[in-house]
Amino acid sequence: MVILTSVLATGALTLTACGSRDDSGDKKNSGSSTTFTIGVDAPLSGENSTTGLGIQYGVQVAVDDANKNNWVPGVKFKVEALDDKAQPANGQQNATKLVGDKTVVGTVGPLNSGVAQSMQQVFASADMVEISPSNTNPELTQGKNWQTDKKRPYKTYFRTATTDELQGSFAADYAANNLKKKKAFVVDDKQTYGAGLAKIFGEQFKKLGGKVVQTDHVNTGDKDFGSLVTKIKNSGADLLYYGGQYDESALITKQLKDAGVKIPLFGGDGMFATTYIDVAGKAAAGDLVTSVGVPVDTLPAAKQFVETYKAKGYKGDYGAYGGYSYDAATAIIKAVKAVKDANGGKLPSDINDLRSKVVEEVQKSDFQGITGKVSFDQYGDTGNKQLTVYQVENGEWKAVHSGTANLG
Repeated sequence: MVILTSVLATGALTLTACGSRDDSGDKKNSGSSTTFTIGVDAPLSGENSTTGLGIQYGVQVAVDDANKNNWVPGVKFKVEALDDKAQPANGQQNATKLVGDKTVVGTVGPLNSGVAQSMQQVFASADMVEISPSNTNPELTQGKNWQTDKKRPYKTYFRTATTDELQGSFAADYAANNLKKKKAFVVDDKQTYGAGLAKIFGEQFKKLGGKVVQTDHVNTGDKDFGSLVTKIKNSGADLLYYGGQYDESALITKQLKDAGVKIPLFGGDGMFATTYIDVAGKAAAGDLVTSVGVPVDTLPAAKQFVETYKAKGYKGDYGAYGGYSYDAATAIIKAVKAVKDANGGKLPSDINDLRSKVVEEVQKSDFQGITGKVSFDQYGDTGNKQLTVYQVENGEWKAVHSGTANLG
């Protein structure tokens, strides 16, 4: 367990405009620069770490680009990445640590919606921006009654990923109209993300004329899904929809196919990782996922990002959220520049004042990122509503359909 303290930035740093002074910095700015930190919270070990590391290094590439190209004259950035192990309690502790570090101007993360719920209040209390590249649960931006009465809970929280309302509906539409599936067995992992996504898929699938023949739940960390496989086998389902992460779903599809049940497993972006295919092996063939946006490898603006990520030998999978992490970090960096420009070329001397103004500037974001246009609506949700269905073909995720969800 990581020991967390409320100590400010470690080391004997001379603070200049709330950041650490680096006398070896930009020579164009009187031979010195101010260093600010962009926090990252994600699972960097254990479950979901393949995806979590993709978030960490997506941010790192953005920070390196900002420093190399002098995006904010007189300011350098560094990354402080903390491991939440996909656990809400860890996320909350990490948020407290980041808020306590007076060089931190904003945070990218977390990966998991359930972890985000434990962090939002901490960042809101400090009036510090938090941008998730991957959280998709609608409640995080639109409140608990989002289906009937949308209200934004925290003005400091944003995301560059679109919501499960769109993702679940997009998957249901593809299952019913493209795959021509009639009977779905719906399973979730009881977590905020998984349960929410599975519920939305089921509701939309029924609206489109499909039948949810049965629902069930599993626990994260489970390895033996024999009883679940038997239920699916006896249900007559022609599709298994799973709300959750790749750790459990890879084992479920393997055990399902080993039992002779040759139906595809369809899931959300929590499954979209190379690890799913590595673990499931040949059993993954034909399985499907939805993920946010369009394939980053196909985006001209992301070409340099992908090349840099690979050249650096960074761990993790950039394919799911690396690009969205890059854009989230870029939004924070651009906000710092906007605050500086609006203040006569100087940064506020008070970190709390700077953080508050960065939140305001992030809300105004309007730029072309590597994943597309980066902007946020009145709830903090991304303006980029595109989604893609991927299917396992020849041992790789292949994009088979891109578009936007029809909620009609």
